Parts: sequence; C-alpha cells; structure tokens
Amino acid sequence: MSLASLRERLAQCNRPKDLIFPRKTDTVVRSLALLAVLGAPTPVLLVAYGFSPRTLAVGYAPEQPVPYSHRLHVTELGLDCRYCHTTVDRSAKANIPPTQTCMNCHAKVRTESPKLEPVRESARTGKPIEWVRVHDLADYAYFDHSAHVTRGIGCVSCHGRIDTMDVVYQAQPLSMSWCVDCHRHPEKHLRPPEHATDMTWAPPAGKSAYEFGREYRAQNNINPPTDCSTCHR
Repeated sequence: MSLASLRERLAQCNRPKDLIFPRKTDTVVRSLALLAVLGAPTPVLLVAYGFSPRTLAVGYAPEQPVPYSHRLHVTELGLDCRYCHTTVDRSAKANIPPTQTCMNCHAKVRTESPKLEPVRESARTGKPIEWVRVHDLADYAYFDHSAHVTRGIGCVSCHGRIDTMDVVYQAQPLSMSWCVDCHRHPEKHLRPPEHATDMTWAPPAGKSAYEFGREYRAQNNINPPTDCSTCHR
C-alpha cells in the first residue's frame, strides 16, 4: 500500500460519520475523571476525622468496677480533688487513690452496700481496684499535671464540670491542636493556683475571666512553650 493510499484511509476514518462515539463523549469522560480525582479524598478525610481524638474520645464514659459519683463526693460532701488525687499539684501524674483512701470513710459508712463490695474485697486482699482510665493520652505525649495546676490552670479547663458528674466522661478532645491553642492563649484558662480545684471559681467583680487571665499572665510571666519538645520528649 502506498503512502498516499494510507493517508487517504486514515482521513476517511477520521470523518465524523465514521466515529464510534460522538465527540461530546470526550467532554463527559473528562468531567467524570475530574470528579473522581476531586472526590476520591473525601471518604478518606471523613474517616480520618471520625477517628480523630476530636471526635472519637469526647463523651467517652467507661463503666467502672465501682460506681463512684463525683457529684456526690465533691458537690454534696465537699471533698477537694486533692483528697483523692494527692499528687496532682506535686508530680506529673494525678494518682488514682489507693483503696485505703476509700476505706478512710467506708470502713464506717455504707459498710453493707453491695456496690462497695469491690472496695471491701480490695481492702481484704490487697489487690488494687481495676479502675478504667478515662483521660488516656498517647504514650508519645508528655503532660505534667503539677506544671499546670501550680501555674493556675483549673481542673475544669481539661476535665469539665467533673463535680457534677455521676459517671466521669471525657469532656474535652485532648487533641494536639486543642493543647497548642491553650499554650498560645492561656489567659482564658488562668486563675489563682489556690483555686485550681474550685470548679465554680469566678474572677473578681468587674472583670471577665479573659481580662483577669490576661493580667495574671502578664504579672506572672506565663508564656507556655509551643515547640515540639514540650510535649514530645
């Protein structure tokens, strides 16, 4: 076949009447391809957001071996957070109280309550009560309770109104962005350290919490670091 004949046949194949699909098919295919490229990340982003700390853990309220009510003990009976969590202002960790702390009262109070049998058994055997951790940071994140409490960050800022909870739940996301935001703008959470465990503390009359916090921050030179090594050591 000569080159001229080949060119003639190719020209005939390219005539509109010989096309298998109309030309507008190209536009449809390109549009579908563009939608696929733009839409593909959407399910991934939705899943990632759904499993992020911001949405996964808030509201987490596991069942405990003993139905301990903070509302009863803190609001009605007036116990201070530090009666049970004795190291919260002295070390990095806020300790879970030993059984003997419970027995200080319950050796004489509600001694026959079936709900408190795990406490009595723990006192008899010496085996610790297996409390379920509610606020559980990742192992790669370092948090020092005492550094926050002694500088004027109240328990309520991270734990919410735990004094009103019959069942403890996670009130804040405890995500990295949430922590960094507080380090950048701590004034909205600051109060005198002696009121750190007071869930109902309010600033002096005539000042908003933000105004008090801004003044307190300046007076005490509170400038939390935001570099990576602060929390990732």
